[in-house]
Amino acid sequence: MNKGIVLGAVLALAGFGAGMYFAKQDQPPPVATTGSAGPSYAGGFKAEGDAAEAVKAGVASGNIKAVAGPAGDAVMVVKDGESIQEAVKRAAPGTTIQVLPGTYHETVYIDKDGIRLIGVIEEGRRAVLDGQGKLNDAILYSGNNVVVENLAITKYKGNGIMSQAGNNFEIRNNLIVDTGVYGIFPQLGQNGVVEHNVVSGIEDAAIYVGMSDNIHVAHNDVFDSVAGIEIENSRHAIVENNYVHNNTGGILAFVTPGLPIKTTFDVIIRHNFIVGNNHDNFGAPGSTVAGIPPGTGVLIMAADDVVIEGNIISDHKTAGILVTDHANAANITVDPESEPNSDRVKILDNTMLDNGYDTIPEVKALMLTELQRGNPDIVRVGPSPGSCIRNRGRYVTVGVKDFAECDFSNTAATETYLLPPVPARVIAPDERGKIAYLGVCSGCHIYTGRMIGPPVQVIQALYMDNPQGLADYIANPVKKRDDYPEMPPQNYLDAATRLAVAEYMLQVKN
Repeated sequence: MNKGIVLGAVLALAGFGAGMYFAKQDQPPPVATTGSAGPSYAGGFKAEGDAAEAVKAGVASGNIKAVAGPAGDAVMVVKDGESIQEAVKRAAPGTTIQVLPGTYHETVYIDKDGIRLIGVIEEGRRAVLDGQGKLNDAILYSGNNVVVENLAITKYKGNGIMSQAGNNFEIRNNLIVDTGVYGIFPQLGQNGVVEHNVVSGIEDAAIYVGMSDNIHVAHNDVFDSVAGIEIENSRHAIVENNYVHNNTGGILAFVTPGLPIKTTFDVIIRHNFIVGNNHDNFGAPGSTVAGIPPGTGVLIMAADDVVIEGNIISDHKTAGILVTDHANAANITVDPESEPNSDRVKILDNTMLDNGYDTIPEVKALMLTELQRGNPDIVRVGPSPGSCIRNRGRYVTVGVKDFAECDFSNTAATETYLLPPVPARVIAPDERGKIAYLGVCSGCHIYTGRMIGPPVQVIQALYMDNPQGLADYIANPVKKRDDYPEMPPQNYLDAATRLAVAEYMLQVKN
C-alpha cells in the first residue's frame, strides 16, 4: 500500500543511530509472571449512588445487560406481506412488535421510546429485511429504550441498524450481511448492549460504536469487513468474547479528528478471538479505515486508557497489536482540539501467535531502529505516555521499551460499565439541529477530513448562505461526486428538523 498507518522508512531510519546505541545497552533478564492471580484493574468508570448499588446487586435479576427496562404489556404482530413500519406508526410507546418469518422490503424508523422490535424465529426461519440493493438503511431509531432482536438484514446501501441519539438500547441476535457502510451503528447513545450478532461484508465497520458511553459489545461474530469492531470517539466500553476474523483490521479503538466529541478513553478489550484479519482493504478511498494496513489484529489510535487482556491474537501479517498516534496515521487531518497520542495503553497477558510475518515496510524500518529481529507481535509508533506491558518477554515488540511493567494483572473487578436505564434523552426545541447533527450527520461527515461523505467545511462553502437549499438536499440528495458514495435521503426527518440541522451545520466551527 502507498501509505500505511505509520510513517515511512525514511523517518524511521532517522533514529537508526540512537536505536543502535540503546540496543547495545545491557538489558535485565525478562521477568515472567503468572496471569492466574494478582491485583485487578482499578481504573475506569465508576457508577455512583443508586446506580452503583443497582449494578452491584445485578440489575434485572442478575442480567446486567438488560438495560432497556422491562417490556410493556402491549404486543403487536406483523405477518409476512404486512409492513413493519406501519406497525411502528400505530404502536404506542412501550409496545413489543413481533415480526413473523418472511421477507420485508422497507426501511423502519423508530422515533418512540420503549419499542421492542423482535423477530420470531420458526424452525430456523427469520424475518428478513431485504433492501434489494436499492434502499439505504434497514432500521433507524432515535427512541430510547429500544430493542432490536432476532432479525436478518441484507442488501442495504447504508446501514443495517443505526441508533441516532437513543439511550438504553439492546441490539441482539441479528444476522447482518452486506449492508453498505456499517452493520450495527449506535451513534450518540448512552448505556447500550450489542451482543450475539453475526455481521459480515461491511465496507467500513461491522460494528461501529460512535460518540457513545457505557457500552458492552460481546459474543459477536464479525468477519469479511474492513473493520471488525470499532470504538470511535466513545468512552467506558467493554469489548469481550467476540470472534473477529478475516477483516482488514480486527478490533479498533480510535479518535477520529474533526468530530464534535474529541475523545476515546476507558476501553477494555478482553477475551476475544482475533484471528486472521488479513482481508484486502476495500474502504472508501481517503477515509480513516482505508488507512488500516491489512493484517492488523488490534489497532489503538489516539485512544487513552485502553486495556488489552486475555485475547487470542493470531495470524496477522502486519502486527497483532498496533499502537499509534495521529501524526503517524494515514488519512488523518489535524484537529487542534483532539489530543493526538494514545496515552496509558495497558497490554496485559494475551496469547499471540504467528503475527507480523509479512509486515509493511514502515514497521520493518522501525524494527531496524532497535536492531529487532523476528516477526512483530506488538508495534508502537508515536508517543504513548503512561503505558505499560505485562510479560513483555513473551512477544516480539518494537517501540515499547519505555512501557512500564503493569502493576495489575487482570480486569476481573470490572464486570461491566452498563447502568440501570439512564434517563431518556430530552431534546429541547432549540437543540433540535445540534442533536440531529451529532446523531445523524457526524456519522459520515467530519469537520476538515474525509470520513464517508465530504468534510463539513466543503458543505459550508457550498451552502453558507442557503440553509434551505441544504435542507432540501438532505431530504432528496443526488450523487455529485464519483469518489464519494451516494448519500441516503434523510426525508424521514421532518422539515423543521432538516432546516434546523442545516442551520447548525453551516455555523459549526469544528
